[in-house]
Amino acid sequence: MRFLSRFVLTVASLAISTSMVLAAPALEVLGKDFEFPNKIEGMPRKLSDFQGLQINTFDTRDGVTLSYWEAGEGETLIFVPGWSANGAEYVNVMYLLAQKYRVIVLDPRNQGLSEKVEYGSRISRFGADLKELVDHLGIEEANFSGWSMGASVIWSYIDLFGTKTIRKAVFVDEPISIYSHSDWSEQERLDAGGTTTSAERMVAGYTAGAPLNSLVTDLKALERSMLKDSPYFVNSGAFASEFVKTEPEAIRRVLFDHVTNDWRDVIAHKIDVPVAIFSGEESTNLLSQRWAASTIPDATLYSYTSDEQGDHFLMFKNPIKFTNDLTSFLER
Repeated sequence: MRFLSRFVLTVASLAISTSMVLAAPALEVLGKDFEFPNKIEGMPRKLSDFQGLQINTFDTRDGVTLSYWEAGEGETLIFVPGWSANGAEYVNVMYLLAQKYRVIVLDPRNQGLSEKVEYGSRISRFGADLKELVDHLGIEEANFSGWSMGASVIWSYIDLFGTKTIRKAVFVDEPISIYSHSDWSEQERLDAGGTTTSAERMVAGYTAGAPLNSLVTDLKALERSMLKDSPYFVNSGAFASEFVKTEPEAIRRVLFDHVTNDWRDVIAHKIDVPVAIFSGEESTNLLSQRWAASTIPDATLYSYTSDEQGDHFLMFKNPIKFTNDLTSFLER
């Protein structure tokens, strides 16, 4: 899931009206160019250096305008961001992968450039939104990748609609159940990745500034999110903060539902496509990711070391290794 430090940054950032988001080059939709803080060899120095990046929209059946970022040609690869996250944060990952794939990143409802509404704030509705994106694009088969809460959205998609449209699936560092049930054994908690016994306190901590401690939620991911320990991470965070406004109430709505879902039955019984799971030594979720990898019939676990930025934000902090590993998995 997404964490408080990035949330604080985006709350103070520049707003983009949903009405501005049309099917157009990103530079036109966002209204200006952007120079990334860190100059990195082989990566865009400015937004205008990312040729072919578009921001498009479609309307869901329940009347919500959702945005999606798109670049590249070839086999389709769909990314679903985590809680409060957005396509702008994927700018490095998109740039690298668009050289070989058609890359799409969905801004979930109430996040990124998508419309803010007071209804549909459930993971099941987010899963239906993903299905409607697939239908809108006329996609018969694609690779799906979910980071953090985005993995839960894909699990919901699989639960509701099956795997017919999924060629391969990628899950990045999402607990199987964030809520830890009181009747669980310690092994069940570790396998599921449970980190809280109070969804209300966790939600209040992330969205209203209530006190957080290790009894309320996992603090390591929050701490790691504050580290400016990767120039790639700094660049994508600065880009997102410049162009995307996060509304606290809008993102709060889905968080309780997200925290209390238990996906163990989907992991154990409903995933019948090849799967890659990414986690690392600096993530509290690694044990649950090992359980998922051992339970899904055709799953591969990629565990990053501390030196490889193996925390909850590994794909943004180390996009070169992540996209290389992802490409190897998709092509094998």
